[in-house]
Amino acid sequence: MAAYTIKPLVTATAINTGGRNGHSETTDHSVSVNLSVRKEMGGPGLPNTTTPEHLFAAGYAACFGGALDYIGKQHKKNAANARITCAVSIGPRDGGGFGIAVKMKVEDKSLPTADLKTLVNEAHEKICPYSHATRNNVPVEFEVVGS
Repeated sequence: MAAYTIKPLVTATAINTGGRNGHSETTDHSVSVNLSVRKEMGGPGLPNTTTPEHLFAAGYAACFGGALDYIGKQHKKNAANARITCAVSIGPRDGGGFGIAVKMKVEDKSLPTADLKTLVNEAHEKICPYSHATRNNVPVEFEVVGS
């Protein structure tokens, strides 16, 4: 049973064939990517391909940026131009199998660091769906750089 329920506003659906050395595409055709396991993981590392970690990083960065902008507006602060850099690593985990870890850098020189940290914490704890999904399951570290 899920930890919470939602009232779906939008549902994105993707289909993959071939797993990590295959192709993924959304049913609305807005995303279409060829995938290849990186050489560091024993794969072919084909050029012009991506990985699930790249897709997760891009999605989390965009989602977190939106959550930060939303929280900023709630506090009458402008965080719309914050630069979000999301690094997603994959590797063997202590419990067996593989896991991911996230390092997120949030930069906005238009806001004092203390204010930006407050907004980042609130976006992470209360708003961002990726943050909710990773909580207590995926390590997420933040670096916050303001003015």
